[in-house]
Amino acid sequence: MRIGLIRHFKVTRGYPNTRVSSEELLKWMEEYDASEVEENEIDLKNIDWKRCFSSDMPRAATTAKKAFGGDITYLKELREINLVPIFPHNRRLPLKLHLLSIRMAWLFNHKSQPVSKLDLQKQLSGTLDNILSGNEDTLIVSHGGVMMFLRKELMRRGFRGPEFKIANNGQLYVFEKRGR
Repeated sequence: MRIGLIRHFKVTRGYPNTRVSSEELLKWMEEYDASEVEENEIDLKNIDWKRCFSSDMPRAATTAKKAFGGDITYLKELREINLVPIFPHNRRLPLKLHLLSIRMAWLFNHKSQPVSKLDLQKQLSGTLDNILSGNEDTLIVSHGGVMMFLRKELMRRGFRGPEFKIANNGQLYVFEKRGR
């Protein structure tokens, strides 16, 4: 059985070059979520993929449609992690500092974040239970942060596949489990 992980295509909405307030960051995040994508060719490694599951966010859905010709199952459980700025709304900081502080708050289960790391792990584990129950070669189209957890969970379950810190947009990463 093989599982193919694909991160959505690159988003056309660029990153702010200036300092932004938390309010401006939230506006940018909305624009990013609604942004068009830059499509690229996806090397599907000559594998006859039988099923495809995708985040229901537009950038992932567009990628899934390009990668898979059959019916696609869209799951909110495969969405990007929804994180919240932790600084006062009027404080202007570089985008990278905002994003780093949000990720740190999330990693340390700060009360400001709507979903804990443990909750996400449980959610993705349950989602993988359902996906793997089909025992067929399956594509999963999702987002960078979620893919790190999916990779870790697949490895824990005996799959073998490539390492990545942050997955490249529109690239297939194949994980295989021998002995069906």
